[in-house]
Amino acid sequence: MIGSESVTDPDFRAGFVSFVGRPNVGKSTLTNALVGEKVAITSSKPQTTRRAIRGVVHRPTGQLILVDTPGMHRPRTLLGERLNAVVQSTLGDVDVIGFCIPADEKLGPGDRFINEQLDAFPGAKKVAIVTKIDAASRPAVAEQLLAISQLRNWEAIIPISSTSNLQLDILTAELIKLLPRSDKLYPDDARTDEGLESRISELIREAALEGVQDELPHSIAVTIDDMIERDDRDLVEIYANLFVERDSQKGIIIGKSGSRLGDVGARARASIEPLVGKQVFLSIRVKVAKDWQRDAKQLGRLGF
Repeated sequence: MIGSESVTDPDFRAGFVSFVGRPNVGKSTLTNALVGEKVAITSSKPQTTRRAIRGVVHRPTGQLILVDTPGMHRPRTLLGERLNAVVQSTLGDVDVIGFCIPADEKLGPGDRFINEQLDAFPGAKKVAIVTKIDAASRPAVAEQLLAISQLRNWEAIIPISSTSNLQLDILTAELIKLLPRSDKLYPDDARTDEGLESRISELIREAALEGVQDELPHSIAVTIDDMIERDDRDLVEIYANLFVERDSQKGIIIGKSGSRLGDVGARARASIEPLVGKQVFLSIRVKVAKDWQRDAKQLGRLGF
């Protein structure tokens, strides 16, 4: 995907920005809002993002490559350790780190823990992004901005709302200013370097996360067995596996007489069809991979 198109403007800037923060502070929603296309799945469930996903933002003054990462947390499983490792390796290679903190929640131990971790990346410039300002009162936002300003010397502190499109243009401009002067790193039509199968498996997982509770979201993983483009019809057949860790979870996902799995399939198809530009036949098989989050071999098979 990375191109070598020349740029005539000597002030053009391009580089990599990673958003970090506790799980569910709006990092993926922000990435999608800036890219202008859904490149990362979103959910109210913690640990929705499981790998570094790149989204490309194109502006006349520069090109932002956003690297959406899993939420930083104290891990309880081998999967959690590997997700943290993804974050650590990503942050070592980016030009700017955007620390996302929601406006509607006071600074907590998790935020302070992440702020301390940022000291390990002296090569990256640090920006504080106060998300979800539309969900908090003006005095609460002001109080949060003051609290965040006391954490460290930031290059900038920017309050935004991804869902209401508040101050996203200001955030983009500020991030581009912090990037090195560079030619474009991606072609003008690039939005992500995620492969089609990866994006489809993530959309299926996003659909499965809807409405589930407790520990089940962590236990869901999706793989694609096969994708077949039919010659006789404008149709793509997709055969997927949805893994959980226990038989009881399999029953929850399938639901009574398969009703819940049918809903998952319908939601997933609605997201996949615009992506592939064709009608989709989707087959999802629910399988049990016992305690896969703690099993190195099974994590490897599932792509972690």
